[in-house]
Amino acid sequence: MRLTEKNINDLNRVKRLNLINGVSGIKSANLIGTYSRSNTNLAIISSVVHIGSDPALLGFIMRPSSEVKRDTLNNIESNGYFTINHIHESIIEKAHYTSAKIDSKISEFDVCSLTEEYLGDFPAPFVQECHLKMGLKFAEKVEIKSNGTSMIIGELKELIIPDECIDDRGYIRLDRIFTVGIGGLNSYYNLKRITTLPYARPNEIPKF
Repeated sequence: MRLTEKNINDLNRVKRLNLINGVSGIKSANLIGTYSRSNTNLAIISSVVHIGSDPALLGFIMRPSSEVKRDTLNNIESNGYFTINHIHESIIEKAHYTSAKIDSKISEFDVCSLTEEYLGDFPAPFVQECHLKMGLKFAEKVEIKSNGTSMIIGELKELIIPDECIDDRGYIRLDRIFTVGIGGLNSYYNLKRITTLPYARPNEIPKF
């Protein structure tokens, strides 16, 4: 199958949405935890990416405010902190339904039977059920003019990770904590490490 720009644009809206959301392959599956003066918020996000290691920065994409509720973004901009929590196989269904358009006065933690967890003096809620979780401080909002979205960038301040899934070189074994990935909008995949290769140097490229 070969689709031109015209072919893609001529597809019905739902099919085009599903197709384009799937072409990037398997994406990270995370829950973003935030808080307001009156409530907490939890949202499933499939766009978390590594921005840099020193300082340690992560980012994710927020859709235009005209399309979705702004609870997550409003909370981050107001309070300056948020958490990123890896979704694993045992909580897929609960995590998925945090995407429902729930009234701002009601917490997704409660609706989806997930547990708020506060660690040390970090102000934003982690997800207790998650194995790998991160606390971040809001660093920057980058507007993407092409489609009205924005990238939210945070600096890593807290990292909670099971001892058994990290080695002495810092490599993380996500398969050991059953972290999952997202394909498209609503398909979930488990992860299995295939191999680990050395840093690629020009003089060490094998003869293929």
